[in-house]
Amino acid sequence: AAQPLAFRHRECSISDDHPPPCRPAPKPTRMNGRGKLTLRDILFAMNGSVLPEIAPRLIFLAAVTIVAVLLEHRHPGITRGLTAVPFTLMGLALSIFMNFRNNACYDRWWEARKLWGQLIVTARSFSRQTATLASDSRERLLTGLCAFTRGLAARLHGGDELAATGITGPTPPNPTDTILAGLGTHCAQLMTDGHINAIHYSVLELRLTELSQVQAGCERIKSTPLPFAYSLLLHRTAYMFCLLLPFALAPALSWWALLPVLIISYTFFGLDALSDQLEDPFGTDAYDLPLDAMVRTIERECLFALGRTDLPPPLIPKFYSRMRTNPP
Repeated sequence: AAQPLAFRHRECSISDDHPPPCRPAPKPTRMNGRGKLTLRDILFAMNGSVLPEIAPRLIFLAAVTIVAVLLEHRHPGITRGLTAVPFTLMGLALSIFMNFRNNACYDRWWEARKLWGQLIVTARSFSRQTATLASDSRERLLTGLCAFTRGLAARLHGGDELAATGITGPTPPNPTDTILAGLGTHCAQLMTDGHINAIHYSVLELRLTELSQVQAGCERIKSTPLPFAYSLLLHRTAYMFCLLLPFALAPALSWWALLPVLIISYTFFGLDALSDQLEDPFGTDAYDLPLDAMVRTIERECLFALGRTDLPPPLIPKFYSRMRTNPP
């Protein structure tokens, strides 16, 4: 059985080995009134940008471009046969191919977000549908629900699932599902004892089935990455394109070749890095889903439904959106 909830008023952590990208939430404010990017944001914003991640690659390509220009100056015409025409066709094909991968990665991220949105909806419905139960039975169900959400987040983060669920005794193969099975058993026992009727039991069981579907959907995304050969082909093609491009542009543009090489490389490598982050929506990268913040939302609402007033502070994700937070 799940142990009673215990909250620590510090940075939320499913596992100390995997600290989440979240903290107690100060009041958020938009960068401007409409929440749109300003020119200053476009030019100088680093929060949530992939530029720090791809900067080493851009510096390397800038060095390659300098070598290409110096080589052209020292041996004029040495790369004249390498024109920009094939790069135009290759760049178009690479852009289409990269777009396919970005769409596939974003679909994984968006499906995961919808699953966790469904989890929050189901948790609220379950809490509301247990309002007529005795206080001890309701507390057992809602604390078990919180244990389930913590366990699912730990399972997807690769954290300590047993510690998150509070299960003691023999280690089950799927601790999160074990919590859900315990909730189902308790609901069935309530019907057997006459505390709820068959219709009420079927409603609660439907909510538990929805929770199980959410867990299965998240596990499917987590355990089924994009095919490695698909990503490897894209990475190799992008690197070959960006490494050869300076030698094609150096004869015509000389030192100006640095500008288009860096812009094109920033675009390709930036999209590639963003796809890598979106491919696994349950990690701790800048744009991964804020699972710990959503777990905390469910915990706060369940505790409030139980009449608690000492609620843990809400959490907001770091770098998840273009929201600047005021100092605490």
